[in-house]
Amino acid sequence: MLFNTIDFVIFFVFVLAIIVIIKNRTYQHLFLLIASYFFFYYTSNYLIVLLIISTLLDYYVAKEIWNSKSKSKKKLLLIISLAGNLGLLGFFKYADFAILQFNILGQNMNFGGDIPFFNMALPIGISFYTFQTIGYTIDVYRGKLEPSKSIKEFALFIAFFPQLVAGPIVRAKDFLPQLREKIDDSKTGVKLRQIVLNNVHLKLGITMMVFGFLKKMFFADNIAPMVNMAFDNPIGLESFTVILSTIAFGIQVYGDFSGYSDIAIGAALILGFKLPINFNKPFFATSPADFWRRWHISLSNWVRDYLFLPIVYRNIGSNAQLIFGSMITFLLLGFWHGAGWNFIFFGLIHGIYVTIEVVISKKIPKARNNPFFKRRFGKILAILGTQYLVFLAFIAFRVEDFDSMIYMISKYIFLDFAVSETITFISINKFPMFLIFSFMILNYLSYRSKNLQKKISETNSWVWFIFLVGTISLIIFFYDGRPDDFIYFRF
Repeated sequence: MLFNTIDFVIFFVFVLAIIVIIKNRTYQHLFLLIASYFFFYYTSNYLIVLLIISTLLDYYVAKEIWNSKSKSKKKLLLIISLAGNLGLLGFFKYADFAILQFNILGQNMNFGGDIPFFNMALPIGISFYTFQTIGYTIDVYRGKLEPSKSIKEFALFIAFFPQLVAGPIVRAKDFLPQLREKIDDSKTGVKLRQIVLNNVHLKLGITMMVFGFLKKMFFADNIAPMVNMAFDNPIGLESFTVILSTIAFGIQVYGDFSGYSDIAIGAALILGFKLPINFNKPFFATSPADFWRRWHISLSNWVRDYLFLPIVYRNIGSNAQLIFGSMITFLLLGFWHGAGWNFIFFGLIHGIYVTIEVVISKKIPKARNNPFFKRRFGKILAILGTQYLVFLAFIAFRVEDFDSMIYMISKYIFLDFAVSETITFISINKFPMFLIFSFMILNYLSYRSKNLQKKISETNSWVWFIFLVGTISLIIFFYDGRPDDFIYFRF
């Protein structure tokens, strides 16, 4: 069920109505779990079985890990959890990619017939909920988290519909306490054991959702035709066309994914749950590492805590260990995005960026805190340099064909200064170009205001209502009636 459809709007209003009617929080949670399973089943049909398998596996394995006194048994149980979850993820997401590589190798070495592909549908959200279940079990194994008190509670943590399909990736230590805490009723001042619709949360949640729809349906979806025109057949494009289309894609994927995150966080907030921020003005990052502290934050933090730090913790002061840990982490982070060599290259490029930054910071400690980069001009240069590198990596993210990727990267780096076809390209894409410049202005205003969504939600009711009507009208006016998938649904 896509967020950007009338189906979801009806579904969400229905969920809110039932939550208001039900007064007992136990039944409210049970209803949310049923609604979340329906939400998943509506899109993925029988593949909901995989979600249930992962839920049952980690619920019972984590309990056994917590109750076990044997360290070797704890390790064995953790391995079972990792093998089960990563096995399902690997089979459904990467099996055909692996078969393709074996077939190519076999053709090159004249081994004979090809291995047939499975051609399986990718379960929506499997990359996200798999990381949530794995993170939960590892936290229990490390002794940082007590296992969930009930299967219903744990199942709701895994399947909670606002963030089920494309994050943010939620930690059990942050979500489970919210299922147990008492909530202040703003009207009576009494603590209730039930979900209530808080007016402040309602206004902020709706504001965030509207911002999300604006990013996705107004900006991302209307910039997409310009991106497709360039990236679907890039050979022969001029350098400036490549640069413009790459900037367009970066804005598209940001609008698409941060838009989803805004809708998810806003919907959860209306229901009384706080999800972690997933984007924090990434186009104002001043270094590659800073970019990953701002972009897809929940994933960046996850791979840091459960992959990078375990790799380097024994020799965290070793340059070789840091380089190895950074490269492995970013290669796997890239491969997490999809079963394709382009995603591996995407991860490799960012791994090189961050590794170089880490090494320079260790070898030349003064470089990090140089007064030049604290001043406005130096900070602007750092932002522009970082974005130049980030958008270069977006080419690998978008282009699957290796020859096309190399061509676009070479044109992006080595300018040909030709402009005739670029002018034609711009004239064909006047509206997307207008949206790109509009986005840059709005993004800057958002950066300057610190928290624009919160400020809008705190305006008086009439101003807030006019904002909603104006923004929704803008979205509807430029909506073509064909809801586009969110890009991260593919991952």
